[in-house]
Amino acid sequence: MKPLIIALALVLAAPLPAHAHPWKPSDLRDLARQHGIRIGSAVDIAALRGEADYRKVLDREFSHVTAENAMKWESIEPDRGAYTWADADALVEHARRNDQRVRGHTLVWHNQLPAWLTSGVEDGTIDAAELRKILRDHITTEVRRYKGKIRAWDVVNEVVNDDGTMRQSIWLTHLGPGYIADAFRWAHRADPHAKLYINDYNLEWNAAKIETTLSIVKDLQAQGVPIHGAGFQGHLGIQYDYPGDWANVMRRFADLGLEIAVTELDVRMELPVTPEKLATQADYYRRALTDCLSVKVCREFTVWGFTDRHSWVPGWFPGQGAACLFDENLAPKPAYQALLGVTKA
Repeated sequence: MKPLIIALALVLAAPLPAHAHPWKPSDLRDLARQHGIRIGSAVDIAALRGEADYRKVLDREFSHVTAENAMKWESIEPDRGAYTWADADALVEHARRNDQRVRGHTLVWHNQLPAWLTSGVEDGTIDAAELRKILRDHITTEVRRYKGKIRAWDVVNEVVNDDGTMRQSIWLTHLGPGYIADAFRWAHRADPHAKLYINDYNLEWNAAKIETTLSIVKDLQAQGVPIHGAGFQGHLGIQYDYPGDWANVMRRFADLGLEIAVTELDVRMELPVTPEKLATQADYYRRALTDCLSVKVCREFTVWGFTDRHSWVPGWFPGQGAACLFDENLAPKPAYQALLGVTKA
């Protein structure tokens, strides 16, 4: 054998150095590239503007972003006809500069509505016909503004109660269940290329909610309504069992031809923090990503904020917190390392 061939054979036979191993990603962006998905985070706009360390971690780690509040109705139209786009625009522009895709959140929800809308409906100055027009105009205006800049929209958010009944929002009460189909049609008309989602919490495990949501999707599809995805929020707590059938639930929606996304994942705990609790939290995060990756059409894995510095959890669950991948000082927690260790089966 010629010396050159011998040398080449020896090089090819030598083990790769540890840093070259294909399943040792350097960060979450690297992990996402290896798995062919997007890993994202909800974004606090004030922190994005004012905290350089926050921006640095966000841009290093995440290839997908969601406005935590800046695209909700009360944020963009606090007074009727007076739009405040600055925060939402800032997120979209920041994402463009940093090779991040954007999830639009959310077009139709029962919460965080502007006072002019809820009070007008309540006192009767806004009747059903006008309410329908207001909703159509809201969806059309927002989706058109970001046409071509939003990968996916949460079109309707949390429309099913935990007991499987339809949520008695102002939309259902005054417009009837057809508002859901209308919302998807209007959004699709405004941006035909955006993926349109139904999004909800407890959809990972709650049988009644799962069945009703599946029925909604099937009904929309039977009507020819453009619906493209199902979003699982994934607000978990280590004091509860991990939703062990989550991957199979994802597959039931995928079997309807939908793409899947984990849209708002966090894993809270009862305070104080202990090493044991952090280990359990890490396992929940690992299992969630593993479940997502086990479903071929799971396209996105988004956490609802990446640092405990800006988590929504303590404000809503007294005595609980520490729900994110990074602590208040932006140090990665065991959950972060657990995600980096996830490989496809």
